[in-house]
Amino acid sequence: LVLLEHSYGFIKRIIMIIQTEKTSIQDLIIVKPEVFEDDRGFFSEIYRKDQFKQLGLPDDFVQLNHSKSPRNVLRGLHFQWDPPMGKLIWVSFGEGFLVAVDIRKNSPTCGSFVSIISSSENREMLYAPAYFARGFLSLSDKTELEYLATGTYSSNGEGNIYWKDNDIDIKWPLNDPIISSRDENAPSFKQWLE
Repeated sequence: LVLLEHSYGFIKRIIMIIQTEKTSIQDLIIVKPEVFEDDRGFFSEIYRKDQFKQLGLPDDFVQLNHSKSPRNVLRGLHFQWDPPMGKLIWVSFGEGFLVAVDIRKNSPTCGSFVSIISSSENREMLYAPAYFARGFLSLSDKTELEYLATGTYSSNGEGNIYWKDNDIDIKWPLNDPIISSRDENAPSFKQWLE
């Protein structure tokens, strides 16, 4: 329910509802912000501290990142442990396949993943806490990805896992993506566990 009041001929928003959807992996959450649309375009609150706190989501992001990729570019699977970094990820332009893999060694779902299609049309976001490896595949000619992070970037505390690791078995929508040499030569999931 959204409460509205009229003010000088405009509709003024009183309460914005952010919906969340639990996934098969504990702490991995799909976030759906409410969108107000009319013939001029749309407005949406991506992050609001009070509502995130009420929903049990992190409410103290420290970094916002934005990248652009052409169709078929794959980035991942990336993670950072020092400082631990959770990420709220979404596609702001175009369409992308987002994935998060549980790499918490003592987790009952270690090695499991959740994937979603995020786009500028559906505006779905994926929150993956620290100790999840994330990946992204661009599904449109131009895809812009944004994410809020709970930790600042540190090259000394980051790692990656091979995007096509058989033990994880992600069903990517493309078998032959454009990928960096770093990601193509990433360690296996078993190597990470060791």
